Amino acid sequence: MEPQPSPGQWEEFNTKLQTLMEPTKWQTWIQPLTHKVDDGTIRFEAPTSFHGRWVQDRYLAAMQEVAVDIFGNDIAVVLDTPAEPVAFVEEPDPVPVTSTEPETPQQLFPTDPMSERAHGARLVPKYTFENFVVGQSNRFAHAAAMAVAEQPGRYYNPLFIYGGAGLGKTHLLHAVGHHAQELQPGLNVRYVSSERFFNEFINGIRRKRMDEFKSRYRNNDVLLLDDVQFFEGKEQILEEFFHTFNTLYEASKQLVISSDRHPKNLSTLEDRLRSRFEWGLLTDIQPPDVETRLAILRRNAEFAPMAVTREVLEFIAVHVLDNIRELEGALTRVTAYAGLTNQQVTIEIAQDVLADIVPAAQSRPLTSEDILDATANMLGVSRPDLLGPSRRQPLARYRQIGMYLCRELTDLSLPKIGAVFGGRDHTTVIHAIDKIKSLMQSDRDVYNVVTELSQKLRTT
Repeated sequence: MEPQPSPGQWEEFNTKLQTLMEPTKWQTWIQPLTHKVDDGTIRFEAPTSFHGRWVQDRYLAAMQEVAVDIFGNDIAVVLDTPAEPVAFVEEPDPVPVTSTEPETPQQLFPTDPMSERAHGARLVPKYTFENFVVGQSNRFAHAAAMAVAEQPGRYYNPLFIYGGAGLGKTHLLHAVGHHAQELQPGLNVRYVSSERFFNEFINGIRRKRMDEFKSRYRNNDVLLLDDVQFFEGKEQILEEFFHTFNTLYEASKQLVISSDRHPKNLSTLEDRLRSRFEWGLLTDIQPPDVETRLAILRRNAEFAPMAVTREVLEFIAVHVLDNIRELEGALTRVTAYAGLTNQQVTIEIAQDVLADIVPAAQSRPLTSEDILDATANMLGVSRPDLLGPSRRQPLARYRQIGMYLCRELTDLSLPKIGAVFGGRDHTTVIHAIDKIKSLMQSDRDVYNVVTELSQKLRTT
């Protein structure tokens, strides 16, 4: 009988293996493995077939080398993979299904004593650091945002965060505001999209109330400006923001600014403003790697109305690559379909429901015009009605569906979606998205409409 490795040797094996990879990769791929020792062979078992293939291709050779180094030349490492999908039994905090009713946004993100102040600052309650999944693609941006929230105006001023749509820039801006107010309740924090800043500036000129406008934005301890690229080519607003920036910066007040590109690529902004953006810290957010996508899906699966197997999450993570919005939307579609048809979430259901995302990306990106036309045509309403002020049903619901699809299928920010739909505020868009997400879990008609529209748009 071969001697069994001692606890000290196992600890040394794990420690050395951890030094060879990033923490997120260790936690995602190695930690879930189970093992046993049999006749000089360490047999590791993966929770799913996908997990096993991933470890086999990327980490098994390193595991064998470390095992020989720690246990001796006679040791062998084997990886076994189960044939059937395995549920989330390895997760430390499984979420039991206690009700067939979908949870509402209020249940997921209950109000707290800070909610009234957050509302005045225009902060979205669910966009906090606690709900932000950190990975290799966004770790530095997250750390920088946390630092400025803890000591606003002291370090990294301004903090300029840039990256593609749907990667978490807006989430980080709101998280800075929430965290700063939690640590210092007296702080005056304000979030604003560049479009709203521009519209309020125009209204201030039209109504001759510019002093009120300047006071609103120049008397903040923390100003969070989203999508600054919208200012490109707008000479008057650039001049106003230049003076707002100077006033806050000279008073050691914190500015956090987001954009879809590096300041040097904002070609129509004045040099004096671009250079100021570079005074502090520039940090980008990249599309998430597969480990981060899995972590995001796990976080969202905790709030799903039913259990989701690891294999299903892995399937979604592998096929939705670049955009967190689409990633979350794919999980919503799968769980909604399973709930409405009274089935368990399986890999077969996921493959069927998400058949439209598996083929290669289409050559022409979808636009809001595509979505407006498809929504109006399929639901039998005119575009003016879809964009108009009427709140009667079912027109208001159709409008919400269009907003949801714009968020899921395009790179448009919340304010830009609001602008497309008749100049509505970004909070109206958030409400529409949350409403459709909730209805997709409980209303078969809404689910069918959203799914059919989504599939048509993706495959045209």
